[in-house]
Amino acid sequence: MSLAQSLIGRFADRLQEAERTRVAISPLRTEIEDGDIAAAYAVQNELTNRRLAAGGRLVGRKIGLTSKAVQAQLGVDQPDYGALFADMEVLSGEVCDTSRLIRPRIEAEVAIVLDRDLDAECPGTAELLRAIAFAVPALEIVDSRIANWDIGILDTVADNGSSARFVLGLEPRRLDALDLLTSGMVLYRDGAPVSVGSGAACLGHPINAALWLARTMAAAGTPLRAGDVVLTGALGPMCDVRAGEKYDARIGGFGPVAVEFV
Repeated sequence: MSLAQSLIGRFADRLQEAERTRVAISPLRTEIEDGDIAAAYAVQNELTNRRLAAGGRLVGRKIGLTSKAVQAQLGVDQPDYGALFADMEVLSGEVCDTSRLIRPRIEAEVAIVLDRDLDAECPGTAELLRAIAFAVPALEIVDSRIANWDIGILDTVADNGSSARFVLGLEPRRLDALDLLTSGMVLYRDGAPVSVGSGAACLGHPINAALWLARTMAAAGTPLRAGDVVLTGALGPMCDVRAGEKYDARIGGFGPVAVEFV
């Protein structure tokens, strides 16, 4: 058993305790062999399996590190992913309780929902496009269990892609009614713009990010399934959030998506 394998359970314990107590922990990367992303995903998988065993329902995946600038900052050349569970969803226009989080941040993105399994060995673009039922605007609320957001790629991968909550818009759109490449995004805090971006900021196109995920999950033996929600990645910079603030995002071609923090 490698050192990384022997630590998987202990790392998962520490991350679970941080989420339960809302007391962040020190970075994990100093205890994982440099560059061992497989070990970090093993920690994430352990946490996912524990949540499933406790009755959690897996509803999709999130993609992170889709910005080339962020990849360069962390010294990586690929995105990462995390799991989405049913109890992580906040309804659009409703409230998110910050007392259950540590140091939340928010970002706006496009979500797709599948109506076919993507279990081919290496799904192609056409297979992915056929499998997408619709797209909606989304907000992802990220929250690092690592103290002060002092994270590298190994920390965020182990920590479920730093994912905490997500919000989906309520007006779905078919892909053929959208131009996701040039769709502009503005994220507002209490009516004032705080983040701007476009579809091109997400690996060049949100579908590129979704295709990367489809192939990665198929290769891992856990392919995307019909009904899965996929958060394709931020279209602009994330923002710190505080109780009392309301955020809403406008993405070209979509209706609104909003959340209030209490």
